[in-house]
Amino acid sequence: MTFVVPFDGSEMATAALARAVEYADALDEEVVAVSVVSERKRYAREKGWIGEEQAFDVDNVVSRLRDQVTELAPDATFEHERIREYPPAREIANEIASVAEQYDPTVMFLGSENVGRVVTPLTSIGANVASDLTYDVYVVRHTTPPRLDEIEAHPEFYQDTTT
Repeated sequence: MTFVVPFDGSEMATAALARAVEYADALDEEVVAVSVVSERKRYAREKGWIGEEQAFDVDNVVSRLRDQVTELAPDATFEHERIREYPPAREIANEIASVAEQYDPTVMFLGSENVGRVVTPLTSIGANVASDLTYDVYVVRHTTPPRLDEIEAHPEFYQDTTT
């Protein structure tokens, strides 16, 4: 089994990666983090990868995402795709699915506050990735760990584990 985590460095993606690592540790499975980086400045600013006046260097963003993954999940594999255009959610989801397919995942861990709601925003990457029926989807909606005795929580991933 392989657990795949779309990773953009956000708080929810970080929580999803942490959750995937916790489950992977318990089940002795592999984790793959997948980042899709657009070469467009506007997208980088929206993701918080660069500031308003900061120059955009795609390689620098990829390096920082890789460093975040390595810090949180040293044994995880990091994959990334670069795309030229300003990406609609469906295209990012397709890129993630394409990379994930190489690993034949059994579970996709999605960090999202809105995946699976009755009304799904058209811009939801998670909703598009979750529509693939070849793997199960674990939706991480909270940044704090689950309360399962069998799963060893990694408190270093979480800012506040008292919630």
